[in-house]
Formats: sequence, C-alpha cells, structure tokens
Amino acid sequence: MKNKIEYIFFIGFSYLTKILGLKLSRKFAAVVASFFYFVIPIRKKVVFENLALAFPGYSTKEIKKIAFGSYKSLAITLMETLYIPYMKKEEMAGVLKCINLDLLTKKQNEKKGIILLSAHYGNWEFFVSSIALQINTAVYLLVKPQRNTYVTEFLNRARTRWKNKLIPLGTAVRQVFKVLKENKIVAIAGDQRGNPEGTRIEFFGRMSSVYSGPAVFALRSGAAIVYSICVRQPDYSYRVELTEMPVDDLPEDENKKVEEICRRYTKFLEQVIRKNPEQWLWMHKRWKY
Repeated sequence: MKNKIEYIFFIGFSYLTKILGLKLSRKFAAVVASFFYFVIPIRKKVVFENLALAFPGYSTKEIKKIAFGSYKSLAITLMETLYIPYMKKEEMAGVLKCINLDLLTKKQNEKKGIILLSAHYGNWEFFVSSIALQINTAVYLLVKPQRNTYVTEFLNRARTRWKNKLIPLGTAVRQVFKVLKENKIVAIAGDQRGNPEGTRIEFFGRMSSVYSGPAVFALRSGAAIVYSICVRQPDYSYRVELTEMPVDDLPEDENKKVEEICRRYTKFLEQVIRKNPEQWLWMHKRWKY
C-alpha cells in the first residue's frame, strides 16, 4: 500500500510537469527542495555530515548554501525526469552539448566496447537519453532497482523511451561483458559507495570504499573507459566533455590495475564536484566505513 501511495504522488507530479511545462517545472523545483529541506528534511543530517567531511574549512553558512543547493539540484533533476514522457525526441537530443562526441565513433571503429563512466551529478537521466539520440546508437544502462517497484517501472520506461536498453544490477556481470564484447556502449554511474571489503581510495582527503565494477569490466573486456559527467549550466542546459581515461601505463599486478583505475576516476570525480558541489548527490553515506 505504501508503494502505491508513493506512486500516486509520483505520477501526480509527473502530470504537474506536463501542465507547467519544463521551464516552470524547473522553477517549481525550488518549492519541492524547500519542502524536503525545511519541512520534511529527508537525509539532511547525512548531507551535512558529508559536506563537513568533504569541506572541513568551510563555514556553517557555506555548508548550508551547498546543502540547500544540492536539494534544489536534485529537485530539478526529479522534475526534469518526470517530464521525460512528454518530451519530443528533438527536445531531448538538444538538452545536452557534448564535447568530443566523435570519440565514441573512434573507439567503436577500433572495435572496442565503451564504458561511459558517469556519476549522479547534474541530470544523469537526461545525459544517457540525449547522448544516445545524438549518436543514433543505443546505450546500455546499468541500473539499480528502486525500493518502490512502481517507481522503478516508471523510470525504466522513461530511460528506454527512445533507444536505450537496461541491464539490471542483479544480472549485470555476464550481460555487461557480452555487450562490451559486441562493441557496444555501457553507461555506469560509478560514484556510489562500494562494499565494506572493497577497494579503498582517497576521496576528499578521506579513504572511502569505491565501486570497482567499471575497472574490472574494462580490464577483462578491453573496453575503453570514457569520463562522461554532465554538468548543468545556468540556463538549465547540460554540457559534457568526453575524455578517455588513459590505461596504457597501469601497474603489472591485476589488483593494482583495478586500484589505479578507481583512483583515476575518483580523482576526476572529485575535481568535477569541487567546481559545482551542489550538483552532486550528497544524500548517501559515502564515508560510512
């Protein structure tokens, strides 16, 4: 019953975005952010703890500014995602300016699969849909089901509305290798916390367990790793610069190779976050262990 009630509200907001249109929906996101920041402060304590750890020299005022900005950014992403069912193909293709887009064609011509290594930053849902339309090729998305199965179904319909296909996290390993070996593209958000016993890398000056899946997939399949974090611009458009991670100078030891790839991505991610910290999802306990 709880899932159904949540889904009713979810669909209600989706219809609201249809009525308001994308421009007004983005403005309404400030109301949504304020509600979940001030009235029902969802995971607010976690956000403040994370920001205090990441930016120890920042004042309380600075931390609060980033914290509310992160709620607003997430609310914008939510409203934009809820609007996807009503978007035209041309509209979706045009929301993202992609720098170095021909890198993907180049890698595929080399008969290499591609891992688009992204993050929960800006609007990651817009990114994968827009880039697939721009290159006229399906991107396979590695997705984790939400707690609410109705919401999961809604999001998956939005994600696959045009070209993209899904790889559920539970059946990921074999499917990801198969897709990469077929010279296709897999998009992975690799910025979440890894397992307690997983690879640990310094992130904002503190050791943190990281998700090593992309590194393992790349090493065993020979796929290229392409940094692909999309950044929201002041006019609500998005920009992503595709950059291939160099892997021709890795250590000999396989475990060290995985660790080094994770280190390079984590360093890149931190550099991106520091420029616009409010656009990252600070609501999970990245330094839990």
